[in-house]
Amino acid sequence: MSKVDISRLNLETSGAPVSAVPPAHSRGSAPSPEQSEEDRSKDVFFAQVGAIAEAMVARHGNDFAIGTLVLAAKFIAEGRPLVGRAAGTAGAAASAAPV
Repeated sequence: MSKVDISRLNLETSGAPVSAVPPAHSRGSAPSPEQSEEDRSKDVFFAQVGAIAEAMVARHGNDFAIGTLVLAAKFIAEGRPLVGRAAGTAGAAASAAPV
C-alpha cells in the first residue's frame, strides 16, 4: 500500500479547501524542492477527495461522509468495484458530482 507524506502535500496550489488541512509551512516543515509527477498526481487526487468529503459533510453531515469514506476504503481493500461496471467511468463520475 502506498503511503502519502502529508508534509509534502500542497493543498493551497492544488485547489483544495485550505481549511481541510493546514498548509505545510504552518506546521514547521520546509517545502519540498521538486515534486515528481506521481507526487503531483497524488496531491491532486487528495485535494479532490477532500473537496468531495467537504461537500458530503455540508449536504449530509459527518456521519454520512465518514461512513462513505470508510465503506470506499473497505471496497478498495477487498478489491470490489466502487461504481457499477455497467455505468462506466464517465457515467459514474457525472452522477457522483455534488448537486
